Amino acid sequence: MTDQAVDTSGPAEAAGTEEPPGAAPPRFFGRERELKALRADIERAGLDTLAGRKAPRARVLLIAGRPGSGRSALAEALAGALCGTDVRRAPESGTGALPWAVPGTGSGDYPDGILRVGLTRPGGERVPTEQTAQEILGLLELAVPPGAGQDELSGMVRAALAARRVVLVLDDAADAEQVDPLLPDDPDCLVVATATGPLTGVPDVRPCALGGLEAGACVRLLARAIGQVRITVDPRTAEALAEACGGQPAALVLVGGWLAAHPMATVADVARRLRELPDSDEQQPAGARPLARALRLVHDSLPQAAARILRLLALAPAGLADAHTASALAGCSISAAESTLEDFVRLGLLRTDGAAHPQYGVPGCLAPLLRALMEDRDRPAEIQLARARMLERTVRRLQSCRAVTEPEDSGARRRLAGLPRSLRFPNAEEAGVWLRLRQPALLASARLAVADGELDTLARRLVAALVRALAAHRGTEDAAPELYGLHSLVLDVAVRRDLPRERAAALLNLADLDARTGRTRDALTRYRAALDAGRAARDLYATGRAMESVGGAYAELGDFHRAADWYGRALAQRLTQGERADEARLYGRLGAVHTYAGRYGEALRNWRAAAAGHRRLGDLAAQARAVSEAARVQEYAGRPQESLQTCREAVELARRADDVRLQAALQLRLADTLDRLGDPAAAGLHRGAADRLLGGEGAAYEIRSPSAEN
Repeated sequence: MTDQAVDTSGPAEAAGTEEPPGAAPPRFFGRERELKALRADIERAGLDTLAGRKAPRARVLLIAGRPGSGRSALAEALAGALCGTDVRRAPESGTGALPWAVPGTGSGDYPDGILRVGLTRPGGERVPTEQTAQEILGLLELAVPPGAGQDELSGMVRAALAARRVVLVLDDAADAEQVDPLLPDDPDCLVVATATGPLTGVPDVRPCALGGLEAGACVRLLARAIGQVRITVDPRTAEALAEACGGQPAALVLVGGWLAAHPMATVADVARRLRELPDSDEQQPAGARPLARALRLVHDSLPQAAARILRLLALAPAGLADAHTASALAGCSISAAESTLEDFVRLGLLRTDGAAHPQYGVPGCLAPLLRALMEDRDRPAEIQLARARMLERTVRRLQSCRAVTEPEDSGARRRLAGLPRSLRFPNAEEAGVWLRLRQPALLASARLAVADGELDTLARRLVAALVRALAAHRGTEDAAPELYGLHSLVLDVAVRRDLPRERAAALLNLADLDARTGRTRDALTRYRAALDAGRAARDLYATGRAMESVGGAYAELGDFHRAADWYGRALAQRLTQGERADEARLYGRLGAVHTYAGRYGEALRNWRAAAAGHRRLGDLAAQARAVSEAARVQEYAGRPQESLQTCREAVELARRADDVRLQAALQLRLADTLDRLGDPAAAGLHRGAADRLLGGEGAAYEIRSPSAEN
């Protein structure tokens, strides 16, 4: 998350430029010497060049400094200057919490623009490398395989960046292990990393250590917030105040925000207030104290209700909040929460993206300080209640988000009408936009709720609501990477709480995604675990589904003997329950694997049983497909005359079902059989019939394979 961007509303400008009177202030300010040194480092020869070798990877520049020093703002300003573009063009860049991309200009050294991701969460936890890689691939609009591991995803990132010339900003790295897997194998890319200290282990890294801003820049920064008059009347005190803030931009922003909110106060007043604050932060490193004291100054001057909202924002997932989040945390109205959040922006406590439905980001340098304040001032029971209110509000918003996609006369829409107006969405489009914007916070909320362990009932409801909303708005294919992670969270809770039914469901969902992405052996392991869980729960649906899926996995692996065995077990269970549709489908699956295994007698019996099952259900089209597969088996078994007769029966069934494309496919199969029987004239007649049925496209259509159909 961005540590410090000097102004939250103004446009980014070149470092050190002075704005004309009345112009919007720049977002980045000062650091001319550091910018010049970083640019020089890019041009300087690396160790490989000095050794006469071509650089194998992208060059890495490191901006090292403590939180609040402006390291993130400097990294983004450098990237923007190198690409000749404006970081404000990234819609997510305002909060600093979200990954964002700025398209390039198509010219210069880095024509493909800027990619920016954060490597540390607001609570201080490391972001797993696989999640960072997913974010980068998402910025590049590349599909992410659900369930892929770190090595596969980081390899995809390196391959994608090898074809591009970008500046990759890796913000707030904890160590070299987070940075190294993401380095592009392309010397034409540039990586700008920020961290608290050195990144030992990254070869040929170029460090730039940040101290405080120089005194003149500090005073100009304060003047931008409060005007030049209060600085002019007491310039020495302004310089002393800058020194008391350690030259840290984040501390100066907070002090300037406080002065702007108190127009009758002088610079000497705020300097005195800072000196009079009790020394409760002595346990912190000396360099971290100025920011902590500036935050306490602002916090302690807030009304009690606003101060409580500020502290509770430490619970905001991914450091992102909107009016609903703040309202639920504090138990206040949405309008009051929205007004308070805007006040926090003016005070420099939050960043905002400025959208129509704004999100507010807690700066990473303030997040641990706010959490410490919350734990010191609020009782644990109050904190847990606030967290529960936030999760409950999120669940209801997600339920509303999904329900608005349902038909008007559905039960979900009727239940939606009973929700308060503030929780409802006017239409599916608005709900989809909200879901897209809030998705990082929603996923973080699910992860935090499950990790907490004390609100598992709410956590399960939240994950279930989020799964349904994502599937409704994006579809299961598009949302598969996110759904994989959510199903894993359900599995964690189910194992912790010993919930075998939910464990079986989560394992089945995860195994389906594994199978879809080609990890068949992983899927098989999970299907068998789901079978055990289903048996423990005495859940006949789960056990039947698991047995059928185990059979499918073995069929995919080419072990048709085991596939037939497991399909047979699933069929036996369905027969005892009288589930005719499932019975017919399983007879078809058995017919398919016996066909592939060359056991034509067994295959023919099962296809005929499948056809009989579909006939009893009144599904003529499915019956026709099963009969056509029986004809295929007869042909494989060397009985072409019988195959011809059976195929004609299937054509008649398709005609009665009014399935034109199936009729055409069967006519083509008849033609192929007649060709093999030495009757080209009759074969031509059937091909002509297929052409007439499909308007001349008959040759391009075939019946799908037995496994696909059944």
